[in-house]
Amino acid sequence: MKTILTSIFVLSLLMACSPKTEFHKNKVIAHRGAWKNFDLPQNSLASLERAVEIGCEGSEFDVWMTSDSILVVNHDADFQGMLIESTTYEQLLTKKHENGEPLSTVKEYLKKGMEQSTSKLIFEIKPSKISTERSVYVAQQSVKAVQELGAQDWVDYITFSYEGGLKAIELDPNANVAYLNGDKTPAELKEAGFFGFDYNIKLLKEKPEWIKEAQDLGLTVNAWTVNNKKDMQWLLEQNVDFITTDEPEMLFKLINE
Repeated sequence: MKTILTSIFVLSLLMACSPKTEFHKNKVIAHRGAWKNFDLPQNSLASLERAVEIGCEGSEFDVWMTSDSILVVNHDADFQGMLIESTTYEQLLTKKHENGEPLSTVKEYLKKGMEQSTSKLIFEIKPSKISTERSVYVAQQSVKAVQELGAQDWVDYITFSYEGGLKAIELDPNANVAYLNGDKTPAELKEAGFFGFDYNIKLLKEKPEWIKEAQDLGLTVNAWTVNNKKDMQWLLEQNVDFITTDEPEMLFKLINE
């Protein structure tokens, strides 16, 4: 009896310490966080917090690597005029976002995201402008950072780098990795082990048959960056899995009508 009670106690402790992954299922992916209607910097911790606060299924963020191999969160290749790939992180810290935040490292950003369990963290591995080999290395270091923090349950990956995507799949076969570039068919992505595609809305309107084809293959379908009601409505009618937008509030309103 004592052994049984001890086992139950240990199990209870493990369950209490384990993250509860009760993520929303509403299709809404905030592009670079929910920044536009809150007048916040894109890809800031504040915009991530707002995306979580308004209930988005996911909040997308963009990742580059500095010259001293630090992964940082920023959309453009430069931060406040400083090229990220040719600048050290210490140098980048001399600049700040408009709200006073310093440029976040990936680990800082992930730790903030892991404080909640309702919104997924959509981790975009940016392709290096230096070389394909560096893109693959950035993907490798990205997966490593996620694994070191135990953030796998929170993170889905997206990337324009096909080679980087393949590296992420190789390093974590259980990871959800979607491709962004639009030059691969659903069948090719399925064969390569991708979770789905995340293609520009214009491409999906040109090739709407790819939506059903992908879903029939068990792939997910996302579209970027969708900021008007007409396009949102069309995608909802196509029953896509996710919609990436700078206007999450508008999309929520359409979904709830």
